[in-house]
Amino acid sequence: MSQSSHNSRIVRLSYGPETLQFGELHLPTGSGPFPTVILIHGGFWRNPYGYTLMTSLAEDLAKQGIAAWNIEYRRVGDAGGGWPSTLLDVARAADYLRSTAHSYSLDVQRVVSVGHSAGGHLALWLAARPRIPEDSILAVSSHAGKEEERARPLPLVGVVSQAGVTDLEMARIRNLGSGAVAELLGGSLQDVPERYAAASPAALLPLGVPQVLIHGTEDDRVPYIMSEEYAQAARAAGDQVTLIKLEGADHFVLINVYSDAWAKTVQSVRQLVHLE
Repeated sequence: MSQSSHNSRIVRLSYGPETLQFGELHLPTGSGPFPTVILIHGGFWRNPYGYTLMTSLAEDLAKQGIAAWNIEYRRVGDAGGGWPSTLLDVARAADYLRSTAHSYSLDVQRVVSVGHSAGGHLALWLAARPRIPEDSILAVSSHAGKEEERARPLPLVGVVSQAGVTDLEMARIRNLGSGAVAELLGGSLQDVPERYAAASPAALLPLGVPQVLIHGTEDDRVPYIMSEEYAQAARAAGDQVTLIKLEGADHFVLINVYSDAWAKTVQSVRQLVHLE
């Protein structure tokens, strides 16, 4: 299904056979090849929240010459959602860009993941996939009929985390989302340590790609200290990390397309894909 607007074209694509394995690809006008952003919505990995949270952001990126792959995925509360499908869906959606790049003139050498809140966790995790322990279910291909194969993650040139849940164990201890991490992973660190080791960006450092963390000091959903402490740990591990501190900003202003916070996100993306 394809839609058009004055500044972009929107194509709805399925990256897998399940109902929720789809995304909307927002394409700029022109011939490309286009640098591409994988947009990942938040909502503490739960099913009341969906991809439409990011639609206005995808539209804005396309107007600026950047293709935006705004993905949906199975969440806690959806049939088949939670561990491990939530993460495997996001991985599959990212890797799907390889097969569709030619048809839509996408530059898969310039792909950045951008996620908000729990989507920030998933955006960072996409970059961390090459470091997942080989015995984890998250390390194998998510494609039907190829479960026995080691995954070949789509390389990213960078990540932008918008108030992201960067450390799953810290988030569990702080009870973010009223138990959301334990719901996603199926227990505590003591119960399922191998899941935390394979799913938490903080446990997979260094990621090996540039990371931009944008976070407001008045965030009452995911506290600013989560990005601050993660940035310190990532830099100590050798990663290139930029922490953008938004004084007085709350959790949701980052996905307000008219906000200064979103302008900083776009600027970061443009730098990562070498548009400026």
